[in-house]
Amino acid sequence: MAFTLTRLDAVPAGLLQVDARRLYELLPGPTLISLDGKREPPLFVSVLLHGNETTGFQAVQRLLRKYRKGALPRSLVLFIGNVVAARYGLRRLDEQPDYNRIWPGGEGPESAETELARQIVAEMAVRGLFANVDVHNNTGRNPHYACVSRLDAETLHLATMFGRLVIHSQRPRGTQAAAFASLGPSVTLECGKPGQPYGVDHACDFLDACLNWSRFPSHPLAPHDLDLYHAVAQVKIAPGVSFCFGGDEAELLFEEEMDRLNFTQLSPGHVFARLGRYGGGRQPLLAYGENGGECAEEYFAAEEEMLVLRKPVVPSMLSLDQRIVRQDCLCYFLQRMSPPEGICGH
Repeated sequence: MAFTLTRLDAVPAGLLQVDARRLYELLPGPTLISLDGKREPPLFVSVLLHGNETTGFQAVQRLLRKYRKGALPRSLVLFIGNVVAARYGLRRLDEQPDYNRIWPGGEGPESAETELARQIVAEMAVRGLFANVDVHNNTGRNPHYACVSRLDAETLHLATMFGRLVIHSQRPRGTQAAAFASLGPSVTLECGKPGQPYGVDHACDFLDACLNWSRFPSHPLAPHDLDLYHAVAQVKIAPGVSFCFGGDEAELLFEEEMDRLNFTQLSPGHVFARLGRYGGGRQPLLAYGENGGECAEEYFAAEEEMLVLRKPVVPSMLSLDQRIVRQDCLCYFLQRMSPPEGICGH
C-alpha cells in the first residue's frame, strides 16, 4: 500500500460534512492541513490516529464550520491520521502500525509512518506551536480525562481546562502527545466512547477555547481543579491465552461488564479474573511498568482458580472489545499522586 502525506493550506470541499468512514473519498491518507489565523504560533491538533475514534474529527468539523466565514482566532495545524482504518471503523488494519505509537521516542520498527511522524515533529519544532492536542476515544466506559507526559504548570493548565481528571503517563512510548511535549504544552484528550454527542461538544468547546486563549495563565492551579493520577502499569493478555467477558469457555474469565471498574479503587485480594481452562505454566496476564520491565507478579497472584490483586490499584481504559485488547492492551493501572510543589496554590 502506497504511503504519502497529503499537505493542504485550505479546507478541501466536503471535509466539513463527510462522515469519517467516507473520508477516504476526499483524502488518500494521512493529511496535514495548515490554516492561517489571527495569532501565531499555531495550535496543533491531531485526530483519527485510531480510525474508530471519530469524536476528534467531528469536533474539528464543527469548529471549522463555526469559523467558515471569518478568520480563525489562532492559526491551526490539523493532522488527520489513519484515513484507511477509518473507512472500516477500525483502530488500525492488521498490517498497519498503531498511528499513536509511530512518533519520536517510540519502540516500534522503523517504517514510512515513523519517518512521516519524525518529519512533522521536526517541522513544528522550527515553526513553533502554542499547544498540542491529540483527541481520542475509549472503547470501554470511562469518564472524560486528559493525559500528560509532563507536569509543568502550562501543561496542567491546558489539561484542567478540559476537566479536573488528569493522568500522568510515560508509557506507551511513541505517542503523539509525548513527542510534541518538548515543543510546548501537550495533552491527549480521552472523550469517552465514539458516537456520544457530549464527547463532540466537549472536545469542540475545548479546541475553541484553545484557539481563543492569548496566553497561558500565570497563577497557580486551584487544588480542587486537579484530580491527578499516575499510570504505573500497562496490563496485557499474554500471547496465546484465550479470554472472554462473561463466559466460561476460555482460559481467562473476566466479568461481563468489567469496564464498570474503570476509575474505581480496587483493594488487595480483589478477584481480577477467574482461571477457566487455564492450565498453568505461564503468566496469563502481563504488566509493564514505566521502565518497560514486566512486573505482573507485583500486581497479580493466583489463588486456587482466581487471579487476585496483590496491591491497591485504580484501573482505566478497561475495554470489552477483544480486537482492541489484542491490538493494544486490557487496561492501565493508576495510583493517585500529588502535583509537583508550587503547581497548586493554597
